[in-house]
Amino acid sequence: MTSKVYSAQVNGLRATIIEVEADIGKGIRSFTIVGLPDKAVEEAKDRIASATKNSKIKSPLQGNKKIVVSLAPADIKKEGPIFDLAISLAHLTAGGIIFFNPDGKIFLGELALNGDLRPVKGVLAIVREAKSKGFKEIYLPAENAREAALIKDIGVYGFKNLREVIQHVNEKNDEESLPQKKAKRQPETKIEYRKKSFNLDFKDIKGQETAKRGLEIAAAGGHNIAMSGPPGTGKTMLAKAIPGILPELDFDDVLEVTAIYSVAGTLNDDLITVPPFRSPHHTSSYVSLVGGGTFPKPGEITMAHRGVLFLDEFPEFDKKVIESLRQPLEDKIINVSRARGTIRFPASFMLVMSMNPCPCGNKGSGIKECVCTHGALLNYQRKISGPIMDRIDIWVEVPQVDYAKLSDENLSGESSEEVKNRVTRVRKLQTERFAKENPEIKTNGEMGVRELKKYAPLS
Repeated sequence: MTSKVYSAQVNGLRATIIEVEADIGKGIRSFTIVGLPDKAVEEAKDRIASATKNSKIKSPLQGNKKIVVSLAPADIKKEGPIFDLAISLAHLTAGGIIFFNPDGKIFLGELALNGDLRPVKGVLAIVREAKSKGFKEIYLPAENAREAALIKDIGVYGFKNLREVIQHVNEKNDEESLPQKKAKRQPETKIEYRKKSFNLDFKDIKGQETAKRGLEIAAAGGHNIAMSGPPGTGKTMLAKAIPGILPELDFDDVLEVTAIYSVAGTLNDDLITVPPFRSPHHTSSYVSLVGGGTFPKPGEITMAHRGVLFLDEFPEFDKKVIESLRQPLEDKIINVSRARGTIRFPASFMLVMSMNPCPCGNKGSGIKECVCTHGALLNYQRKISGPIMDRIDIWVEVPQVDYAKLSDENLSGESSEEVKNRVTRVRKLQTERFAKENPEIKTNGEMGVRELKKYAPLS
């Protein structure tokens, strides 16, 4: 007897619907999975066998039975434990233990040996794809239900274990079957914009009014900005205060950014409602920044999508890492090409970088004398190529602050909340400006040649 249920997996940031077919026939007792499974998928048969036994469900593998499970399309590599639940239901249906109509239903989840369902990655991307393909219901671990319920007009059901899933879907009513027990549909998730507290506020940073103004303009228009100055002038503090002046993400951006973090496996219970702030160390590798690897994953520039990528001590990054920013800064995407194929990741971020004027940091400080040789100075400046400099919209000098100003307890500038209100108002004007002609453009920093000619003509 054969059966078929539906599951899915994520490749890059896109989901693919996978058909899970099971066939049981006579032969030497065996459990085979075909369709380019990786090691984690092949080990599913052992997890399923233990989960079925410990859930007190009759196994179809009694006697001389041969089970073949096929994951289609067969030419796509199947990775991870996300198919455990679907394979389990398919082989139980093929063995006549349970019966249900699989049309319009997607099943996701990793099985523990005791039958519990463990959460999986990339649920949001899968639910969006399932809805576009016409699926009506999705069954997954309870811990993933809130994330999945962000997508409207598709039924989301969260379960704690295999037994609960079978009790919900099983339509077979005989003495050996589990009694039916219907689960409640997960209500649609409403995004809660909780007021988030940040460690640094603009009013905590004394002086540097020019740099603060530059950061406000950069945040308002989504522009890339570079800060240059001697050590100890507050460049890093200024950069870390940027999240406090950025407006919350709108609904579409929340879906997009949350999906990225879900695929990367770094999503906690909370949804991503504020622009992400990523600050990789200057020893970070090329792959960690742009993404990729044996199993391609988003890099730091994709994790900073719709947010801020802060590169402290910018010239200290490897030359290859710096040059890899050319395409994403220009096109707002990154194409990662490997032997396994090409994957496109979104990379629309605001680049904030800080740097010293020279290797010793004292060039032009007026307090300490620069001890760098002419050759060392040239090598330092050569680390940042012309094309990269051309993609930085705003350059700000961050000079030394007088001790009298630093020690003045009465000196306090505007708070981040006041600046944020102005930035939010300006962002709204920009969104309305581009809404009719090109709704994909949300800030001035994303304008193309056509928009520049219309809205910023030069004499």
